[in-house]
Amino acid sequence: MTLEGRRALFISYNGMLDPLGQSQVLPYLRELAKRGVRFTLLSFERAPAFEAEGRASCEQLRASLAAENIEWHRLRYHAWPSLPATSFDVLRGVNYARRLVRRNKIEMVHARSHIPATIALALKRRFGIKMIFDIRGLMAEEYFDAGHWRKESIAYRLTKRMERRALAATDGVVTLTERIWPIIKEWKGLQGREVVHEVVPCCTDLEVFRFSAPAREQRRRELKLGNRFVLVYSGSIDGWYLTEEMVKFFVTLRKTREDAHSLWLTPSRHDRIRDLMTIHGIDPNDFTVLRAHSHDVPSYLSASDAGIALIKPCFSKLASSPTKNAEYLGCGLPLIINSGIGDSDTLITQENTGVLLRGFKESDYAAASASLKGFVDNSEKTRQRNRDVAERNFDLRVTGVSRYTSLYEKLFQPIKGT
Repeated sequence: MTLEGRRALFISYNGMLDPLGQSQVLPYLRELAKRGVRFTLLSFERAPAFEAEGRASCEQLRASLAAENIEWHRLRYHAWPSLPATSFDVLRGVNYARRLVRRNKIEMVHARSHIPATIALALKRRFGIKMIFDIRGLMAEEYFDAGHWRKESIAYRLTKRMERRALAATDGVVTLTERIWPIIKEWKGLQGREVVHEVVPCCTDLEVFRFSAPAREQRRRELKLGNRFVLVYSGSIDGWYLTEEMVKFFVTLRKTREDAHSLWLTPSRHDRIRDLMTIHGIDPNDFTVLRAHSHDVPSYLSASDAGIALIKPCFSKLASSPTKNAEYLGCGLPLIINSGIGDSDTLITQENTGVLLRGFKESDYAAASASLKGFVDNSEKTRQRNRDVAERNFDLRVTGVSRYTSLYEKLFQPIKGT
């Protein structure tokens, strides 16, 4: 069926001026709008978006989106105190969204994560419109696994109650991984109920994230790397990411690859990395820590030989799809990742894209380092195979947009007379 002229409200608790909004929301909306969907976008923006420079950026973005069939509205995001602030955002979001539904004759609401799903639930109950619950992660379980909430806490119980109600009402569900779906569909609200489901992993723009030989040569010359083996990590450190374990892996790797160099592309806390490297006996000449603008990241990945991303394994991470894996693969890098994170095990065992750590002992690091050699010794073959895997599984347009398009087509009822 055609999506021409169908009206959807997309609600995001992430701002459109934030990197996540820029990379994981707007590209999808723009592509779906090209297919005819008339979007109304409601996002919650952080304080800088309401200051002079931020307002100018918002007006520029608003005009750009309007030309692409996307009408953007923004509300202020409140963070503290946590529970009252979020409750305030939800109530304001519901009231504002109700006006948008009436004025723009909205047919379906697409909620990106749990807080927007609370707003969407109120809209569905009030107007009877279709609803998509786009589960970006297991919110309550993530806060529990991170040690921020107890299962007996008010925040945890309220989140799970809202989640059950949203699952019981939604017409469509999006998960980031195949692995979590058999679990979620047995939860209260979904158990025994048929809904439209799509798995849409965190994809990336593979026109941007691709290997470039000239970029490799240039960055290696700038960093004075010569022909050294380069292990790269791209993104924020700590939190879910096991920074010290990645340092320990590098220490073990250097026992068999003395030419190895560790490249960290991270926005902040550079002293933390330098301190860990020093503690573990790594010479300053054997690692580089820098802040790279997003448009420069592909060139640094092209200059590298393998990409690492070790994440704390826990239940909530079964629902996670690390974007950096897609970016590494897009640039042809073999992966060093650990077991228990979303569909990562399958990505390694079935697609042969790198090495899978089963634990965090030195023996695990040594085994992974030995396995990595085969990928590095056949770098051209590895680069092409991993690029092919990225194109099949993580291309923003081929995978992401096509699956969202399929979901929309299934949920939008044909207009009478067509």
